[in-house]
Amino acid sequence: MLEVATKMRRTATKKRLFDQGLENPVLVIRELNNRSLYHFLQYLWPTISPLEFEGNWHIELLCRELEQMAERVARREPRPYDLIVNVPPGTTKTITTSIMFPAWCWTKWPWMRFICGSYSKDLALQSAEYCRDLIRSELFQNIYPDINIKEDKDTKSNFAITYKIVNDDGSVRIKVGGNRYSTSVGSTLTGFHGDFLIVDDPLNPEQSVSETELATANRWCETTLSTRKTNKVVSPTVYIMQRLHEDDPTGHLLAKKKKNVKHICLPGEIRDYAKMVNPPELIKFYKNDLLDIHRLPWEALEDMEADLGQYGYAGQVGQSPTPPAGGMFHTDSIILIPIMPNPINIEFSVRYWDKAGTTTKKSDYTVGVLMHKLKNRKWLIQDVKRGRWSSDERETIIKAVTEADGTGVHVWVEQEPGSSGLESVQGTISNLAGFSARPDKPSGEKTNRADPFSVQVNNGSVQMLEAAWNHNFIEELKYYPKGTHDDQVDAASGAFNKLTSKRVARRIT
Repeated sequence: MLEVATKMRRTATKKRLFDQGLENPVLVIRELNNRSLYHFLQYLWPTISPLEFEGNWHIELLCRELEQMAERVARREPRPYDLIVNVPPGTTKTITTSIMFPAWCWTKWPWMRFICGSYSKDLALQSAEYCRDLIRSELFQNIYPDINIKEDKDTKSNFAITYKIVNDDGSVRIKVGGNRYSTSVGSTLTGFHGDFLIVDDPLNPEQSVSETELATANRWCETTLSTRKTNKVVSPTVYIMQRLHEDDPTGHLLAKKKKNVKHICLPGEIRDYAKMVNPPELIKFYKNDLLDIHRLPWEALEDMEADLGQYGYAGQVGQSPTPPAGGMFHTDSIILIPIMPNPINIEFSVRYWDKAGTTTKKSDYTVGVLMHKLKNRKWLIQDVKRGRWSSDERETIIKAVTEADGTGVHVWVEQEPGSSGLESVQGTISNLAGFSARPDKPSGEKTNRADPFSVQVNNGSVQMLEAAWNHNFIEELKYYPKGTHDDQVDAASGAFNKLTSKRVARRIT
């Protein structure tokens, strides 16, 4: 009899809820949102983006992970792990993690406090503003009229939540709930604590080439952010970012091999990066070897590789800051040709010089690479001059080579740092009076400057005139950046970058 009575009560409860849903559809939407962050995200998507929402399995996965973490915090349970998620840019990670997730938590547990950090204050405040606007939106307020922004604590960097409680006698009380504090990596956090710590992109690609910026980001995550938990046992940290460097914050944390860290790694494609998927069983969700056929189709990935270069693509898309082949240049893709093409097929020509300052047996080489941009969008390396020469001999050779190349070739000479580098390049340019010659003062890491050239080599778009210098040139490319010398790569990438710069490249007449 007791079992029958229990079933009858459950049936009556379900019928009552069903009837309430028919009378007030808002209750149904609220219940569905309460049960699923992914449903909440879809329903409130129009408040964030004018574009139609495109669902994908990786967003559902991330939502489930965040839901489980939030429920443990709500029950004040010890956290089993902090979460690290590596995923390419443009995959809705910020909207899901930094904007929708805190708002969803407040609809269920309005007391929760969040600290949200990004590599820049502007980015952190932008996410905070979206989150605040979401709560104020008509769509949100129609479903959650009991949740609002506290009027006297309403800034993008730090806003608080209020919520309504209905007493037994029907009266309503307004209580102050949790808050969201947004900051940038490297900033102080004194006086603030969070039930959740969310770090969304603690580093950008420009910062990742700086040892100082890397150290700052890692130190902030380890020594500043980690001390700001409301409860050291319960409060979790979520790191979500694209990989940018072997020692970026997520790489730095993973290298410690801590047991209380869960790592989800989702490369944008698995033709080259299947080994990076973690946990490995997630591979089964990839379609056409792609993480997301809508956001990151193959056409978009090809453009990204051309823009980012091989190292940038390996990190940001493949989540592996080291290219899959182990080196930047796939030299087997270089096409050797026995004779030069008809000059009519050449669009631009550049000779780029990377000068060495000493002549010892262990010193760098002076290298001049002659490269052409062809009208069929291919690239041709015609000649490489390379040697260890005294200053006078070097300048004589550079002038002789320039005269042999002719006035149709634009000459660039790399300027080394410091006053001696300036004097040296000025001397070379003066020696080439009558020719189109300019100094070049490159910036950034050498590997970053070589990336665009490596993409074209690896795509089979680079040709090379057969000559005695081919072997040494190919060997240097093959082992770059770990080889003994890099002068030929520097000169070749310098020539390529000038040929692709519309501002400086000149049409041959």
